[in-house]
Amino acid sequence: MKRHVLGLTATAAAGVMLLGACSGSGTDAAGGSAADFSGDASGSLSAWGFENADDVGTSRLDYAKKELPDVDVQLDQAAFDAQKFTTLVASGNVPDVVQMDRRFVATYAAQGLIQPLDKCYEAQDIDPDEAYYPWVADEMRYDDKIWGVPQFYQPPAIIVNARVLKEAGVSADDIDTSDIDGLVKAIEKVYQEKGGNPTVLGLDPVAAGSPELWIQGLGGSILDEDGAPTLDTPENAAAIEDLKRITDAQGGYAKVKSLGDSFDLFGEKNQFVKDQVGAQVDNQWYVNVLSPYLDDIDITAVPFRDKNGEPFTVASGQSFVIPTGAKNPGAACAWATTLTSLDSWLAAGDARAKTLADDGGVNTGLFTGSPEADKQIREKYVKKTGDAGLDQTIQTFYDVAEHGQSIGASPAGQQVKDELVNAVTSALLGDKTAEQALADAQENAQRAYDQAKSGS
Repeated sequence: MKRHVLGLTATAAAGVMLLGACSGSGTDAAGGSAADFSGDASGSLSAWGFENADDVGTSRLDYAKKELPDVDVQLDQAAFDAQKFTTLVASGNVPDVVQMDRRFVATYAAQGLIQPLDKCYEAQDIDPDEAYYPWVADEMRYDDKIWGVPQFYQPPAIIVNARVLKEAGVSADDIDTSDIDGLVKAIEKVYQEKGGNPTVLGLDPVAAGSPELWIQGLGGSILDEDGAPTLDTPENAAAIEDLKRITDAQGGYAKVKSLGDSFDLFGEKNQFVKDQVGAQVDNQWYVNVLSPYLDDIDITAVPFRDKNGEPFTVASGQSFVIPTGAKNPGAACAWATTLTSLDSWLAAGDARAKTLADDGGVNTGLFTGSPEADKQIREKYVKKTGDAGLDQTIQTFYDVAEHGQSIGASPAGQQVKDELVNAVTSALLGDKTAEQALADAQENAQRAYDQAKSGS
């Protein structure tokens, strides 16, 4: 069972991999594409980046092979590499389809390295606004065009260690991000240390790993509607100051991160087994990691709540793109949309259910990027487990998935992300005030945005 769970986690983790920014130039993003996405899909197709395909991936590959028998797919399962991708595009020796993190699709679109897919969707009779969660589709929109075919949607929420909270006299309802004063009081009750170092965190906010969740959830913003950075706002500074209160209540950011870095995240001595956290921000896939250890953990979950007390989450996941210069864009379009079709996801749901049945595992569902696929897979396969806490955890992630928000799309997406992480880290460490950290981040991110827009 453990081997299977790790396979799922590797696939999910690949979906949040950060991409390096591309330099170099290409065709103008607004210039569109002359690619012909119509006609029967046939011929040789080279695909790159479909890494660590587990049962969910291989079942969809098999489905696409059956549906597109005239397409000969040459699959390179190496991880996406930004520098290699740029080099390949410059050389003209590009794959026909590439898998990458969709938050950075606009970066490549602005540089003319990938093609807009509006005509692809038309050829396949797909309306992205109906096929996908709206905040998932929005992550791939730039310059009034759509540039990717999405797969997976991993909404974060807060997994709660009920055992630790009960011992501290704290309830799951006290882990409420809309009430920072109350949240800090709850954290202080749970927090334990030894020799000045944390041993139990009241809440691991995973600050550097989920800055968009905290910033946007607490009333800030990262990008405007054009993709320009909006980092140096009073709302963003207030959000970081709230986050600093959370880490300061637990020995400070450096010590919180140090303990977090020591967690056996994927192992039998993980932080919920060893009671090292009262609560932690996690993506949905982490429930699968914990499921083999149900005899040793006692978990529930609560949504991250925005300043108004409403459930809130942010979108993340992968996408397929078609590079500029792809030799077989028609087959690439057909293959990418077939892999992410409803029937393909249902085939994946069947494969996952079989694997879990063989392993005696728990089916927590699939979060695909398609609300209809998620709904049908859940109705067919996600049943009561007999563990009330796990059932409530699964329910929470399904509930929060309906409250997503797009981070937005920017031609300087990688740089904006990097600068935001740097600002949050610097402010939480106390090296700079939140205002100064964000001002510096904004200056650097704006410069990158201006350069991307100018094509330099």
